[in-house]
Amino acid sequence: MAQRTESEFTLDTAAELAAGESAATIRGRSPWYLAWRRLRRNYFAFAALALFVLIVVVCILAPLYAHHVAHSGPNDEHVVGTVSVHGHPQDIVSQGGNISTKTGKPCAFGETTCKLVPSIPIGPQWGAAGGKYVLGADVLGRDIAVRLLYGGRNSLLVGIGSSAICVFFAVLLALAAGYFGGWIDFAITRFFDLFYAFPVVLLGIALGSALAINGFHHFGINVESGSLWIPLLVISYVLIPYVGRPLRGQVLSLREKEFVEASISQGASPVRVMFSELLPNITSSVLVFFTLIIANNIVLEAALSFLGAGVQDPTPSWGKLIAQGQQLIVTRPALALAPGISIVLTVLALNIFGDGLRDALDPRAKVRVEH
Repeated sequence: MAQRTESEFTLDTAAELAAGESAATIRGRSPWYLAWRRLRRNYFAFAALALFVLIVVVCILAPLYAHHVAHSGPNDEHVVGTVSVHGHPQDIVSQGGNISTKTGKPCAFGETTCKLVPSIPIGPQWGAAGGKYVLGADVLGRDIAVRLLYGGRNSLLVGIGSSAICVFFAVLLALAAGYFGGWIDFAITRFFDLFYAFPVVLLGIALGSALAINGFHHFGINVESGSLWIPLLVISYVLIPYVGRPLRGQVLSLREKEFVEASISQGASPVRVMFSELLPNITSSVLVFFTLIIANNIVLEAALSFLGAGVQDPTPSWGKLIAQGQQLIVTRPALALAPGISIVLTVLALNIFGDGLRDALDPRAKVRVEH
């Protein structure tokens, strides 16, 4: 009777696919096609990708929800406003201050039976207010659901944008260091080592706090304080070595291969060798790094914004919403839980899909065989 066991083999992707398919199916196929065949069989990874796409689409449609459902912008304050709940007007932010313990109204002049009551925003309405304040309001009367969607747009923009910038410069530095070697490799490697001397979060806080106050006005570049470009550039800057060093190692290994020496012997320029011979061979690693680092950058942006060194008021982001919601975590937990759950779902979806993409592109994987 056949018994299923796990064995480790160092087989390439084509051989692994050939074990379960006919030779005619994979004959003449490119490695990218074979990787696609492996990836599309990973339904868990595709479900995670679908979840991430859904989150992105919902955040992109934030203006439609704000204008046609909530009828409120992300920064519109309604401290003294009211909303109709089941046909009855209700304060969006309850009146605080000195309240009479006898009448429940503001204390009259000279009254001694008073207590100090803080203003409390309205809680989640779940459709009772006609689509308004589904997740409640904050202390300024702003619709949390609207700010959650707009905050997701900003967090995703910072996460994806910083990842693209980080990976782009990391690839350029890795190709230059690995191909040329010598003093160029020494200078780039020391540049990478300089960042490893500082914890990422502390370095991000230092740079983000400095730029959040004064902005950046040097070398003809003018970035005002409060701009999304500040957390985007800070996060991409501090994470370049964490992508560049592994890619540099791969380029150093490929630099000694015969196909590179053959290209050089035929008179190919260094730029052509780097981008026509070396880059295609590290593309799979670049794609995996890009997918996984988006999740890392979203978490880092949330941490910096929570500490006041990332996205600045009044611009919303998931990290900023958590920081604002911690003050009302007991009475209005939705203010902090909603953005926290959004971060967890987004990061989990990206990590699961990134792992599936890595498994599909990894030419040396664990395979399961039957004896």
